[in-house]
Amino acid sequence: MEKTLADLRKDYTLQGLSENDIDPNPFIQFQKWFDQALAAQLPEPNAMTVATATPDGKPSARMVLLKDFDERGFVFFTNYNSQKGQELTENPQAALVFWWAELERQIRIAGYVEKASEQESDEYFQSRPFNSRLGAWASHQSQVIASREELEERLQALQAKYENQDIPRPAYWGGLRVIPTEIEFWQGRPSRLHDRLLYTRLNDESWKIERLSP
Repeated sequence: MEKTLADLRKDYTLQGLSENDIDPNPFIQFQKWFDQALAAQLPEPNAMTVATATPDGKPSARMVLLKDFDERGFVFFTNYNSQKGQELTENPQAALVFWWAELERQIRIAGYVEKASEQESDEYFQSRPFNSRLGAWASHQSQVIASREELEERLQALQAKYENQDIPRPAYWGGLRVIPTEIEFWQGRPSRLHDRLLYTRLNDESWKIERLSP
């Protein structure tokens, strides 16, 4: 029998999340869950949705890869001239979502955004594979392009230009850091009565923890 959307149901039963189980520091709690996602060998556990909005409130979202995190925030890299780069320049606020289906877990992060330092961006750029570095030059991200062949021709020209040479980081390419004001840890539970624990950053830089209704 063909399934309908209404048939696509799963009861989440793996585990719960209580206030006694979590660390008072949300970054330590994130590291704990991220390590468990790594140990579970999930495919690309650092994949996350980044949601942005224009100054007049038009939203957009896409998947990117988390490349660094610490108590300063969560870092990904992009072309600053891309749609998300421009939106974050004009409205420097973002939301992140991690979804680890195999663990029945979700993490939601909201905060404001700043550029990573030039040194951070340089160091990460130089760690990328050769063709990925060239790709940052070849792609005018989010702009209309005539054909796939045009993109590949740009890459081939760059491969010839930079053969056996260092590739400089484009000034329009680098890191963005989401500095969280809220981090929510979500654990799936039976009957859709999920556990949701929200950390909110206070004025003194401490964190308040509250349970949200599912």
